[in-house]
Amino acid sequence: QVQLVESGGGLAQAGGSLRLSCTAAGSTLDSYTLGWFRQAPGKERELVAAISRSGGDTSHAGSVAGRFKISRDNAKNTVYLQMNSLRPEDTAVYYCAAGLNPNTGTYYWHAKDYAHWGQGTQVTVST
Repeated sequence: QVQLVESGGGLAQAGGSLRLSCTAAGSTLDSYTLGWFRQAPGKERELVAAISRSGGDTSHAGSVAGRFKISRDNAKNTVYLQMNSLRPEDTAVYYCAAGLNPNTGTYYWHAKDYAHWGQGTQVTVST
């Protein structure tokens, strides 16, 4: 069982930065595509960014492209989400997720492909 634990959330001012981290307890993540999702109050969960097993292929939602960057360090069993130029509309609970993937160079874009989820970390951006 993959247990994902997020950290790094909190309160930031608009224009500021935060870095989220997600590690796995008791298992390695190098066989998994990893993703960051977020869910704001009253809204559906949406994918923010995804990264392939190798880390060489990534994709970011249009709303965060150029501001957020997903990365991973397989040696540290950790995935990151660097969030810059934060906006109030980025306020949400952020979740990391892992999906087993036989391909090293592809990633998943749909929540249904991710079998393992963290508990979420709150990000609040003030004006």
